[in-house]
Amino acid sequence: MSFFERQRAAKVSSVRLVVLFIAAVVGIVLAVDVVAFVLFHRQPPATLAGVLAATSVGMLLIIAGGSITKTLSLRSGGAALAQSMGAAAVDPTTTDPVLRRYVNVVEEIALASGVPMPRLFVMEQEPGINAFAAGYTPADAAITVTGGTLKQLNRDELQGVIGHEFSHVLNGDMRLNIRLIGLLNGILLLGLIGLRVLGSGAGRGSRDNNAAPIFVIAFAMLALGFIGQLFASMIKAAVGRQREWLADASSVQFTRNPQGLEGALKKIAGLPTGSELTNARNAKEVSHMLFGEGSRVGRLFASHPPLMERIAALDPSFKPEQVAKLQEQWAAAPPNGLAEDAALGLVGSAPPAPAPAPAQAPTQIPVQPAQVSDRVGAMSQSDLYRGQQLSARVPQRHRQLAGQASTAVPLVLAMALGDENSVRSRQLASIAARLGDDTAAATQQMTTDLEALPLLLRLPVVSIAVPALGARPPEQVRALILTLDEMALADGPISVFEYCLTRMIGGYARDVADPSGRSKPGKASVATVQSAATTLLAAIAAAGNPDPAAEERAFTSAMRYLMPSSTAAFRPPDDVWQALDSVWEPLDSLDAKNKQRLVEALVVAISDDGQLGIAEAELLRTACGLLHCALPSFVA
Repeated sequence: MSFFERQRAAKVSSVRLVVLFIAAVVGIVLAVDVVAFVLFHRQPPATLAGVLAATSVGMLLIIAGGSITKTLSLRSGGAALAQSMGAAAVDPTTTDPVLRRYVNVVEEIALASGVPMPRLFVMEQEPGINAFAAGYTPADAAITVTGGTLKQLNRDELQGVIGHEFSHVLNGDMRLNIRLIGLLNGILLLGLIGLRVLGSGAGRGSRDNNAAPIFVIAFAMLALGFIGQLFASMIKAAVGRQREWLADASSVQFTRNPQGLEGALKKIAGLPTGSELTNARNAKEVSHMLFGEGSRVGRLFASHPPLMERIAALDPSFKPEQVAKLQEQWAAAPPNGLAEDAALGLVGSAPPAPAPAPAQAPTQIPVQPAQVSDRVGAMSQSDLYRGQQLSARVPQRHRQLAGQASTAVPLVLAMALGDENSVRSRQLASIAARLGDDTAAATQQMTTDLEALPLLLRLPVVSIAVPALGARPPEQVRALILTLDEMALADGPISVFEYCLTRMIGGYARDVADPSGRSKPGKASVATVQSAATTLLAAIAAAGNPDPAAEERAFTSAMRYLMPSSTAAFRPPDDVWQALDSVWEPLDSLDAKNKQRLVEALVVAISDDGQLGIAEAELLRTACGLLHCALPSFVA
């Protein structure tokens, strides 16, 4: 199943979620109305009708109020949800061996998949093995693991778990999961009210003559709470199980190492702590988002496939009776992830050493439209290897600079500095005017560090730096984007690298500023955004081809690919980059099927000869990123 097919499936799941939620609400309201009818059926018809209307409206207001309030509280994205669970942020520059390994594994997969580095969190007091990914878009994604995950899993097993969570990041599951929390909160709120009414009603009933009605109301509210919990668990189970199967399969596809994920699941089965969360706040809210079940539930209400079935899918020879042997083994000697790494020959605090880089990187990359769209939102073993290569080649000095809030901004700004002194002086003046003299001075000093960073590694370093950039106050992020734009224009025509750099950061900043709004799935057809599509293909053809004849040929082929009946003439824009800026928002509103076709047409427009140069490849990746179609790197 491709990324675009998964997007369509996610849309179907969203509709299914809404239908189930409406059914649950109707069921709860009817249950309350039945109780109200039993209590007041002897009243006059007008009074009875008023009571039924009041209870129905009251229940709807409580459910709607609880759902809306919770949804609004989650608008700020994945980090807020992780913190609400009591998770602590992980310093990306940490030297702690356990945390360093965690950062490295996530960084490798992020670089391999073409998404920004997520923010990382850990629930240190949780001894079980579990994890979850939260957020609306990859830009505001946060990955959280338990302390038991980091301590008890070896590197391969940790990679399998992180690969599982990245599937949720890439497949759009995170938005669905957060919506599920928001919707179900209203139903769960009724249960809490029911418990309070039960307590207060029982207490008063023992001291006056109104015991019977109060106990009836208390019992009704208790039943209401049970019904709410029942519906919430059933909806989570209905929505979650299939997506967990998909995430397991995607993790194996990413890593090509089923033993890693298999080992993590076996440790959950064989350790007494399993995957349970015992100390986390609001654990029930996120039960459907977790890698493993966060508490012991019956099979009917489980939001995950049975653990033994998940293991058997990876290792058909594994039998349930073997769990006892694992329990005995780990009771005598609890697993230690770093010690296992040493025994297996894995490096505990750094990514595996890649093969030596070729003497000369390829300057042309053969591409086909369908092959590129198949790679969107997906990751192969070769992609993961490229991610490991890129991560291993990033100097530790630049990784530290990118991970610190105080140095990430001048590092990124230094990448946009021109070579000529006159241009550089104007650019530094822009930095000083918008961001202050200290930032301008730090940017100038950063040029020495950048001399040791190859051009090919600069955008990967930016993807490592974006969490530190996005964590800054919104006004500072806006000032950074305006400054980068001014710097790109200071030396005349904007280069492909400058456009990729500025738009990569700008798109990330917009997603972080409004994660909920920017994550809404598109519904538009190509016909409704034809003008923007034509402009995009004309601008890309002009930017990606060497001569006017090739430009026109590429545009004509791309338009024929996207809209076979179109007769649009090739009119290259006077300012290619300004023209591109006007198209991203309308084109991002395309539905999954049409967006897939657009990405394939982009490949035709940017590569008339079926070959991509390095700059063209990065331009294509940037364009896909602005359309929320993460595309892995073509070269390492």
